[in-house]
Amino acid sequence: MGARRKKGRPVSGWLILDKPYDMGSTEAVSKVKWLFKAQKAGHAGTLDPLATGVLPIALGEATKTAPYVVDAQKRYRFTARWGAATATDDAEGEVIARSDTRPDRAGIEAVLERFTGEIDQAPPQFSAIKVGGERAYDIARDGEAVTLAPRRIVIHALDLVDTPSADEAVFEAITGKGAYVRALVRDMARALGTEGHVSALRRLAVGPFRADGAVTVADLEALEPAEARDALLTPISVALGALPQAAVDGPQADKLRRGQAAVVAPPVAKGVRGDGAGLVPAVLAMLHDEPVAICALDGLKLKPSRVFNL
Repeated sequence: MGARRKKGRPVSGWLILDKPYDMGSTEAVSKVKWLFKAQKAGHAGTLDPLATGVLPIALGEATKTAPYVVDAQKRYRFTARWGAATATDDAEGEVIARSDTRPDRAGIEAVLERFTGEIDQAPPQFSAIKVGGERAYDIARDGEAVTLAPRRIVIHALDLVDTPSADEAVFEAITGKGAYVRALVRDMARALGTEGHVSALRRLAVGPFRADGAVTVADLEALEPAEARDALLTPISVALGALPQAAVDGPQADKLRRGQAAVVAPPVAKGVRGDGAGLVPAVLAMLHDEPVAICALDGLKLKPSRVFNL
């Protein structure tokens, strides 16, 4: 018997969605996959249903590059509401603690340094982290207490943007992998002697993908047929812009696509440096403007680890 034919179109690329309020990340992926009639789709980094902004969605072969986007820095703009802590650390949850204390601008600015750089952060109990094989939010929704151990994360930048009222403060932050804005606000509130939660959250960027280049669900729905939406896709290689590149010719590209190593002449790529043993963790092999494979560079050999079937 022959291989079962995959349903959908073999379309590949990144769709930078401006996720609307009250739509889950999984729901957004399903919607985009359906609109493109794509064979395969996935997202890079969950965005809370009550948050808006950049949700990079990978179609087809772009799913192979998702780990590089998940690990990328993220920029957020968010509003902290002082005086009430919630079970979910956002506006959706039940209020579990209150405080009459309201921090002033000087007090807020004084604690920002404590939450910048490498810090230990306990994730919210309503998070997608697995505990004993179950998602923490599923356990919490069943009414069971969830205690998640603190993890080392990085906050690259944290700035106070505005204080529109005594109850609210607006911030922008650039975070590393695994950081939770909800937990950041929770912990800042406690450091300020009050309680707090996130009342608004917008993701402005994920790695190379920016909100000003994102498209809405309405933008997609306005285009027919599905093929007309392909013009909105960002090339796979954009997600791998941080990787050094190695130019290969046709025969070398064919070898890599077969899973075989290709020999390249020096200099392979500008700025490529080994790990001391001559091995570069990841190099993007390119045939003209087309990504061929993510490879390890061992001496003059490119050894493919992820091959793109474009």
